[in-house]
Amino acid sequence: MKPAVVLLSGGLDSATVLAIAKAEGFAPAALTFRYGQRHAVEIRAAQRVAAAMGVGDHRIADIDLRVFGGSALTSDIAVPKGDLDEAIPAGIPVTYVPARNTIMLSFALAFAEVIGAADIFVGVNAVDYSGYPDCRPDYIKAFEAMANLATKAAVEGTPLRLHTPLIDLTKGQIIRRGLDLGVDYSITSTCYDPDAQGRACGHCDSCRLRLKGFAEAGLSDPAEYGP
Repeated sequence: MKPAVVLLSGGLDSATVLAIAKAEGFAPAALTFRYGQRHAVEIRAAQRVAAAMGVGDHRIADIDLRVFGGSALTSDIAVPKGDLDEAIPAGIPVTYVPARNTIMLSFALAFAEVIGAADIFVGVNAVDYSGYPDCRPDYIKAFEAMANLATKAAVEGTPLRLHTPLIDLTKGQIIRRGLDLGVDYSITSTCYDPDAQGRACGHCDSCRLRLKGFAEAGLSDPAEYGP
């Protein structure tokens, strides 16, 4: 089994990507970030997912993006909320964390070189997502090209491949794919603003996309939601 690095946030998408990497015959090493986000719920979720899927190497990297702020996830900016039947506003929302995917993929690139992996999996999506610029196919293609110019492994003949198996799927299709692979979505956490007990709010963009995805799949979300 070839090694691969999987970015694991503890959410629905990254749990699905981890299952896909395993199904494709890779031995995944998971990488999670404690990046200054306002809650630790997703860190605990990532640990649960990694344990449930038998990941032998799960690293948690500490970086502090609060030093820059600029996002509702890393500073005192309110997380936008809405009802499930409301359309999510167009444009880049305040939950966008400046350069987050670029920073995290750079860490994943370093991790991959150290463990001899030529493959990185990331759960970006360009269909049912919140308008983040670093989830687009053009961005992924550009990062992969940069990685193959910037690393010792690539220069010496082992090019890196960046896998984005969810990029063209709807949230409902992602959920169905994960269920086919045995993903337990009850242990994942997607909410941008969970309560003190770790329960999802049900009204942030991430919750609304998740709930609509389960509805599209004809299923109920097994995650716990607050009152």
